[in-house]
Amino acid sequence: MTGENDPKTRQNQVKDRVQDQIKDQAQNQAQDQVHDQVHDQARASTLTRREAMLQLLRVGGVAAGASAAAVWLSEHSLRPVPARAEQARRDHRVKSDQGAEGSELPHLTVVYYPTDKNPAAQAGEPAALVQRALADLGGIRRFISRQDVVVLKPNIAWDRTPEQAANTNPEVVAEVVRQCWQAGARRVIVTDVSCNEPRRCFQRSGIQAAARAEGAEVILPDPELYREVDIGGIVLKSWPVFTPFLDADKIINLPIAKHHGLVGVTLGMKNWYGILGGQRNRLHQQIHQSLADLANFMLPTITLLDGYRILLRNGPTGGNLEDVALKKTIVAGTDPVALDAYVAKAWWNLDSDRLPYLQMAAAHGLGTVDFDKLPVKFSRLG
Repeated sequence: MTGENDPKTRQNQVKDRVQDQIKDQAQNQAQDQVHDQVHDQARASTLTRREAMLQLLRVGGVAAGASAAAVWLSEHSLRPVPARAEQARRDHRVKSDQGAEGSELPHLTVVYYPTDKNPAAQAGEPAALVQRALADLGGIRRFISRQDVVVLKPNIAWDRTPEQAANTNPEVVAEVVRQCWQAGARRVIVTDVSCNEPRRCFQRSGIQAAARAEGAEVILPDPELYREVDIGGIVLKSWPVFTPFLDADKIINLPIAKHHGLVGVTLGMKNWYGILGGQRNRLHQQIHQSLADLANFMLPTITLLDGYRILLRNGPTGGNLEDVALKKTIVAGTDPVALDAYVAKAWWNLDSDRLPYLQMAAAHGLGTVDFDKLPVKFSRLG
């Protein structure tokens, strides 16, 4: 009878243990390979979505694949991780992100005309872009209620014409005024604190005439209409703020997409400089922190970024038509951080780590720089 101490038996036991170890190693390697494949697939999916979003906004419908990219992106929108709540000084945001039937509404929408079909500017296109953008986000009545006092904040900073793309397109402003009246607003005010001489800015931009034609109150900067406000920021503490922005029920931010020599770009958050009086150039020494302070103080109901024409270079003042690009696009949304991050990357190839104000605003809980993780809707017109 063979015992446990028999040499042949011990040899067979060793052999069995070695085979078991080999099997275990093979199983572990297979599991590791599966884990690596899943990780790589997830990473590739994230990168694909981000790059698809950027490509669509960059080409503006010129490339044949833009429509397909838009469909793919709309079907693959991800739910965002809820941002940490932060108290703001003036919070005009809507509270619900749910549609009429409980479905989740997009946080961003991109509406565009394909510029390869018609490369020239056409009257009526900016208004149609605004109409569709608001519809995609749930309709104007999601944001504006009956009897609201609504203040529209376009960029009217410069003594420039609409073709020079230094100020918000007047047709965009006019259509938003119309939409607010349709929602039952009690008052609709259009205002800004200009950098150049205000009367010339409001006139040459075309915004004064367009807004008044739709029945809006147009308020030019007035030294008597500022109040010292404790903004509560790190750089911005006590500062004069133009009164219409302090007394509004709802505020709609209407910036234009432009290059900026100091920041890199001027988009939604930089547009808040136009609520301030005083010597704003003093803020340029710590401009990113001042932008974050303002973003934490003034949260808009919605942002509609005018990308019908954009100023690619020599901003923010512009003046040379060679610096202007016709994009025929509106980017709108309820996340001001994501909107700025998306447009800065798509049109100027600026990542959020090169725009510190975005990181600061995200740290305040005002939004996310990860625009590719939000629900987004893309709409092509024409």
